[in-house]
Amino acid sequence: MPLTPLDIHNKEFGRRLRGYDEDQVNEFLDQVIKDYEALIRENKDLQNQILNLQEKLNHFSNIEETLSKTIIVAQEAADEVRGNAKKEAQLIIKESEKNADRIINDSLMKSRKVSLEVEELKKQASIYRTRFRTLVEAQLELLSQDGWDKLENASSSLSLEQSNR
Repeated sequence: MPLTPLDIHNKEFGRRLRGYDEDQVNEFLDQVIKDYEALIRENKDLQNQILNLQEKLNHFSNIEETLSKTIIVAQEAADEVRGNAKKEAQLIIKESEKNADRIINDSLMKSRKVSLEVEELKKQASIYRTRFRTLVEAQLELLSQDGWDKLENASSSLSLEQSNR
């Protein structure tokens, strides 16, 4: 068991002839007690400081560990978000490509339909033109026939006869 200041203070030495001067020994022991007490207080203070520093070190170690875990979780979350964003972008691209293909196909179908309608209208216009030409030619032929001259002559002679009467 370590020596305490009280042990030093209560220590009594046996007396002999020609021993040490009792006052000097007592003075020296008082000085040793004071120094020993100061060392004990300093040791306790240092131990308290060590405990405080150890607590702070543990606290900061916990903070460091927590921050490391947080950084890892944040990196994983960022990777997950990045992966999800890539997947979503790919889905959007695929959907856009499908829509573009559909729009192109619809446009092509409409273009073909319009082209067929234009061709049909051209055919109908050609048929109409041919029929109209045939009608006009038939009418011109009628007009150019000799029968009209006879009618005109007959009509003129009737008019003359009626005026002579």
